Amino acid sequence: MRIDIENLGKSVQLGEETLAILADVSFSVNSGETVAIVGSSGSGKSTLLGLIAGLDTPSAGRVRLDGVALSDLDEDGRAALRGRNMGFVFQSFQLLPGLTALENVMLPLELAGRKDAAAVAGEHLNRVGLSARAKHRPNQLSGGEQQRVALARAFAVSPRILLADEPTGNLDAHTGAQVIELMFELNRAQGASLIVVTHDTALAGHCGRQLRLDGGRVVANRVVANRVVANRVVANSVTQQ
Repeated sequence: MRIDIENLGKSVQLGEETLAILADVSFSVNSGETVAIVGSSGSGKSTLLGLIAGLDTPSAGRVRLDGVALSDLDEDGRAALRGRNMGFVFQSFQLLPGLTALENVMLPLELAGRKDAAAVAGEHLNRVGLSARAKHRPNQLSGGEQQRVALARAFAVSPRILLADEPTGNLDAHTGAQVIELMFELNRAQGASLIVVTHDTALAGHCGRQLRLDGGRVVANRVVANRVVANRVVANSVTQQ
C-alpha cells in the first residue's frame, strides 16, 4: 500500500499560543518499503505516526493511502480502513491482561469476523516461537515474550502497513535485537510497508530508509543501505529533503 504525506501539519492551542508540532511534512512510502522515523524527543515522531494511522486529524495537509485521503473519511471510515489494512506494535505491548496470549492474538481476527481466528492465531504464535505459552496471560510472560505476542497479533491480520512506535523501548539490548530480527523476518514474509518510530539505532539501521524530524519538520530523508523490499532490492543511494 502506497502512503503519501502531503504538506502535513499539526498544531495545538495552548492558552493564547499555538504550538506547531508538525509543519509542512511531505514524503511518500512505497508498498513494501521499510522506513524509520528518527529524531529527538518532542520532534513530532509519534504525532506523525498517529496521523498516518488516522488516529488523529491534521491541522493542515493530507495523508493518502493508495490515493484515498484519510481526511475524506469519517471516524468510522478511518477505523474500518485501519482494521482492513494496518497492524500496530507499541512500546508498552498493549496486550489485554485478562486474555491469554492466544486470545490476544485472536482478538483483531474476531473483530474482523474471521471464523478461523483460533487457528490463524495459533499459527502466528508458532511463528514467533510461543506455541507453548499460548495459555499464559501477559503477567506470566517476559517483556520479550509479550512483544512477540504483540508481533503475532499485528501480523495475524496480514496488514498492508505495519506501524511500530518504539517497539524495543522497554526491552534490554539482547531481547530488543531478537525482536528486531523477528519483526523484519515476519515483514519480509508478508511484504507489508513498515514504518517505525524509534530511538534505537540498531532498529533504524535495519530499515531501508531513515526520515529525520527536527522541530516538527523533515530535515533528512535518505536511503541508508541496500535492502530487500517486497522481493526487490532498493539500491544504495542518498536523498535529502
